[in-house]
Amino acid sequence: MTIMPSDLLASPLIGRKAHKGQPQQLLKWIGNKQRYAVEIISHWPKSFSTYFEPFTGSAAVLGALGPERAVAGDIYAPLIEIWHAVQRSAIEVGEWYAERHALIERMGKTEAYLSVRDSFNSRPNGPDFLFLSRACYGGVVRFRKKDGAMSTPPGPHNPISPEKFTARAQSWHERLQGTEFIRADYREVMARAGAGDVVYCDPPYSDSQSILYGAQDFRLSDLYSAIEACKKRGAFVILSIDGTKKSGSDNIDIAPPESLFEREVFVNCGRSMLRRFQMVGQSLEQEEVTDRLLLTW
Repeated sequence: MTIMPSDLLASPLIGRKAHKGQPQQLLKWIGNKQRYAVEIISHWPKSFSTYFEPFTGSAAVLGALGPERAVAGDIYAPLIEIWHAVQRSAIEVGEWYAERHALIERMGKTEAYLSVRDSFNSRPNGPDFLFLSRACYGGVVRFRKKDGAMSTPPGPHNPISPEKFTARAQSWHERLQGTEFIRADYREVMARAGAGDVVYCDPPYSDSQSILYGAQDFRLSDLYSAIEACKKRGAFVILSIDGTKKSGSDNIDIAPPESLFEREVFVNCGRSMLRRFQMVGQSLEQEEVTDRLLLTW
């Protein structure tokens, strides 16, 4: 029997609200789990208390889950500013987006993007960052290490209309009412998880995402320590990390501490969006990647 994503979302999962379907992507974000969120959730315990997401990013799994109670954290202030606004009002974030989208008609797509990027780099803020995530190349949120400025060029696509964006924001608004968003290091978020809670970690990938937001100062060994502490307190922890690339011919050799995880699952992620950014105009037939899910129970 073939199990469809809609069946998984409709299946009993004590700890999530009853929602219809899965919300469409709100922020474009390289490496996000939008297409695989339902499969990831399907491996979780059927009953849990509070959901913790310490690397929020585009919150793809959080949005698909729609939990009754959740704590979502990220160290980057403009990102948390966006999620607080979505939680308050879809109209508010829709107006943020519409104001910047209107520049396209007046200035042209490229100049509008560069204008917003200049504004953001002079004073990082949620409204600018929201538009840039939708309009940048492939959702590649990349900051220069020397000065912290966002350097991603504009994408070739036409950003979605303000009307469509606001409709998406409304769907997310409804799903986030049980979530507490905090600006915090992942260790601070994970320290709050206890017995019966679920913690999903989707950190920067050490092999493939070293140029992206958050990756430069991240150490997987530090995350392992936080996971071990959560496990000892009785929380269920799931970690997404590099699996294979080059369509399975290249295994990413990442060996976690012995006995930290009880099992692993591989998730086929299709062709690499990061390689699409890096290999403009070249064939991507051999660039399919697979993620590993490591589970502590």
